[in-house]
Amino acid sequence: MIEFASLGGAQTVTGSKHLIRTSRTAVLLDCGLFQGHRQEAMEKNRNLPVDPTALSAVVLSHAHIDHSGALPLLRRQGYRGPIYATPATRDLAAPMLLDTASLQQADARHIARLIARGERDLEPVEPLYTESDVVPTLEQMIGLPYRRAQEIAPGVTLRFLDAGHVLGSAIVVLDVKDQGEARRIAFTGDLGRRHLPILRDPEIPEGVDCLITESTYGDRLHPAMEENENALADIINRTAARGGKVIIPSFALERAQEVVYALKRLRRAGRVAALPVYVDSPLAVKLTDVFRLHPECYDDDARRQLAASDSPFDFPGLRYVSDPEESKAIDADPRPAVVIAANGMCEGGRVLHHLRATVEDPRHTVAIVGFQAQHTLGRRLVERRPEVRIFGVPHHRRAEIAVLNGFSAHADQAGLVGFAEAVRDGGRLGPVILVHGEPPAQEALAHLLGTRGFHNVVIAAAGQSITL
Repeated sequence: MIEFASLGGAQTVTGSKHLIRTSRTAVLLDCGLFQGHRQEAMEKNRNLPVDPTALSAVVLSHAHIDHSGALPLLRRQGYRGPIYATPATRDLAAPMLLDTASLQQADARHIARLIARGERDLEPVEPLYTESDVVPTLEQMIGLPYRRAQEIAPGVTLRFLDAGHVLGSAIVVLDVKDQGEARRIAFTGDLGRRHLPILRDPEIPEGVDCLITESTYGDRLHPAMEENENALADIINRTAARGGKVIIPSFALERAQEVVYALKRLRRAGRVAALPVYVDSPLAVKLTDVFRLHPECYDDDARRQLAASDSPFDFPGLRYVSDPEESKAIDADPRPAVVIAANGMCEGGRVLHHLRATVEDPRHTVAIVGFQAQHTLGRRLVERRPEVRIFGVPHHRRAEIAVLNGFSAHADQAGLVGFAEAVRDGGRLGPVILVHGEPPAQEALAHLLGTRGFHNVVIAAAGQSITL
């Protein structure tokens, strides 16, 4: 018996958790945090849908919090086994998980202060975990380089291939044997795009029997990177002309570095006003340092730049901000600027303070450069709602909202279909299971795959067991 079950990230794009079970073992693929309404997210995240003591191993595809953020909670609830990841993912996980714990504690304190001041419709928040839960979790992590085979549980051998999504991201390839049956299972984690700057293109696993793939952009195509950079230049120049700031909510991992790299190219070409650019995220500062430690993940062009001492992540006028007082000074300064700040879905972090300072002023622009899940502040901004709540307080939204989907590090519909076809061409592919996507995207992708000769496409439901 070889079974798959999606415990999180089924018909949604957050909280990735998937289980591979045999008669002898259970392996968890990813252990991410659900993001959405504060109370709903807290309830879902506290109640992990898996028995930690029944797991033989955890495999982490990459360090994004919607794939890794519940690992300390799993540890807190009893898991003591190994957590396998690429070396770069292991190095990124330390600052990311510590930052997530710190943000939970800071948000809880901030909400408590608002309640003490008499704010209504707010309830106290208890952090899911603290820094003291993160450290022993990191001690359980084992770095496994790309393409090296490792037995991780009875009858289960793991190999990582490059997913091309973020630094250290991996396609998880499992060779599973049980009761005379053998299956090769490939799990994309989040699948990257081809021909993006900095990282290498996704690799294609061979001999795959079952493909478990994300489907975030299964119903749309990304614009070309050049078109996206043109749009970014226009946003910056028109916002500067009216004396405003461009606020860019960004994931600290990969997206912040990609935007910085795009701004460097635009500045070099003289296509944008020479405004101050702030990366206002202590986490992004730490992660950019980790990037410099892992040139093995770079494409040829990025490695050549590093060899020439021309970092993709530095240019005149760019400042990385860690100090809280310096962060506050950005909002106090009336001059135009570009501010890149975490969190990417506007559910925490310093970007909330910048949004609070700018969202009611039509001079400013909020530039969205990543996917925004349902029920997040980022999604409400994308929907251009006239009123949004920040720290539980309503604000009239008058700032311009610009959406730049072309910066996404996820494969689009064409990329997902092309990857599935390449996997099929390289072996004996049977079922294709769609996870990590909202229903409209998954339905569109499943239909298109059906027209391309994939006759066993399954949209995983939460908790559904599928025999492989």
